[in-house]
Amino acid sequence: MARHMFASSIASLLMLFSSTATAQEETVMSGTTSNDPHPYVGMWVTADGNIRQELLANGRYDEARGNRPSAYQGRYEISGNHIDYWDDTGFTADGYFEDGVLYHAGMVMYRQPIQ
Repeated sequence: MARHMFASSIASLLMLFSSTATAQEETVMSGTTSNDPHPYVGMWVTADGNIRQELLANGRYDEARGNRPSAYQGRYEISGNHIDYWDDTGFTADGYFEDGVLYHAGMVMYRQPIQ
């Protein structure tokens, strides 16, 4: 009986960890095309408007700097509030979202309202 209770407890723990991992995995956004885009998809800009980064629903990004449209392009993945970038030239970077603000490579970016 004690052996059965121990095995049952382990099975319950495994199910708990398995469901937690599954829930976390579902927050990863990587090139998906869903009817409901990820909440971070859209245009992010610095306060002075000099840097504009568009996170596209297909897992790609397009960043403009000053008068240079598409200065940087690549792919991104979001997991929770963390974002990883892979530029098409091989450069990598990361950042995080907090209270509606994107902190990326020393920049502070704000979501541009949809017009």
